[in-house]
Amino acid sequence: MLIELTDVRKKYRRDAIEIPVLDGVSMSVGEGDFLALMGPSGSGKSTLLNLLAGIDQPTSGTITIGGTTISGLSERGLAAWRSRHVGFIFQLYNLIPVLTAFENVELPLLLTRLSKKQRRDHVMVALDIVNLSDRAGHYPRQLSGGQEQRVAIARAIVTDPTLLLADEPTGDLDAKSGDEILTLLQRLNKEFRKTIIMVTHDPHAADRASHVYHLEKGTFVAA
Repeated sequence: MLIELTDVRKKYRRDAIEIPVLDGVSMSVGEGDFLALMGPSGSGKSTLLNLLAGIDQPTSGTITIGGTTISGLSERGLAAWRSRHVGFIFQLYNLIPVLTAFENVELPLLLTRLSKKQRRDHVMVALDIVNLSDRAGHYPRQLSGGQEQRVAIARAIVTDPTLLLADEPTGDLDAKSGDEILTLLQRLNKEFRKTIIMVTHDPHAADRASHVYHLEKGTFVAA
């Protein structure tokens, strides 16, 4: 298994009050799986995604990804692990408006030891995969929403991460653009063997995944 979660709990403190968000979640995800996480707002979906990304730490329980128990890493160790292993796709793209598509996709590579030519080669391969190599010099404002999300996906895959995490990747798109993004995620999963975990409210989007998990009040429930 690529991912193993064992009895993961997450609580947040607000003054003297403890707010439980995840309540003993256990799950296994195989390499090359495409998993959809569904559930109402406040069920813990985004919290779980942040734990898998190493953005947050569980209150208790263990998270092991690719043989590394990330729930025991320091902040510095987590940042280094995340830069090598995780690609994140957000609902609102999070592109930098003053940078071109090429420069946005190149950003994660600036933290690596790749040469300028190697970085360029990686960026162009990623843009080619999302069918936007002809838009490399365009700024976000010159792109449609669907194209912006494809740039964001190119940025997520440019480091060849172990795991792609997508938080409502079609939530800000019209139906046609959303379908194109879902088809692209399926291609990344099937053709490039990317392991994908996608949070979505949309049953139509979840249908594209190979497995669907439902979260309610911080625990998994049967569909």
